[in-house]
Amino acid sequence: MLADRLRGYADRSDVIVLALPRGGVPVGFAIADALHLELDVIVVRKVGVPSHEELAMGAVASGGLKVINRDIVALARIDDATIDDVVHAQMREVARREARYREGAAAPRLRGRTAILIDDGLATGSTMSVAVQAVRREHPHRIVVAVPVAAPESCAELAGYVDEMICLHTPEPFRAVSLWYETFDQTTDDEVIDLLRQAREPRPAFDRQPGG
Repeated sequence: MLADRLRGYADRSDVIVLALPRGGVPVGFAIADALHLELDVIVVRKVGVPSHEELAMGAVASGGLKVINRDIVALARIDDATIDDVVHAQMREVARREARYREGAAAPRLRGRTAILIDDGLATGSTMSVAVQAVRREHPHRIVVAVPVAAPESCAELAGYVDEMICLHTPEPFRAVSLWYETFDQTTDDEVIDLLRQAREPRPAFDRQPGG
């Protein structure tokens, strides 16, 4: 369904799908495969509230970029020292994942291109927000965010910061991304790497023909 909504970007070398690992990669792979687009990752880590990890109090990305949701921090009564500890741990994980997923390859060039950011869903939107900021620093021509399901307020808020926002379903109440999937198994690093390798494989010539 997301691929159908993004059909206008198909078969374009100036468009790249950037999936958020881990859960966004299977979604991004399906879209990139259907539309014949380049697939890569934007490595971002949610900064979860201690003892309630699915609730994001912020997010971090490579290059030291971080976003902290002060409303969540205040609600959960989290002190600055705890925030720093969790942020540093997630920064280390960003570096580890980036090295493993790219397998020595350089990050893709984004300047002047259309970047389609994909995740499996948006709850607070913190992770996608930091991904958008990280991508914007690379000076793309256009930023698109597309997700299968999102909290209505997160979808509305992010729409003000990107060129195009696609949220297929915005149920209310939302509560958590996992509630809107029949199966929500955790995607592994090996699965991410395998999908990225598959995406890099050359397509058969017949598959690139109209109607192929």
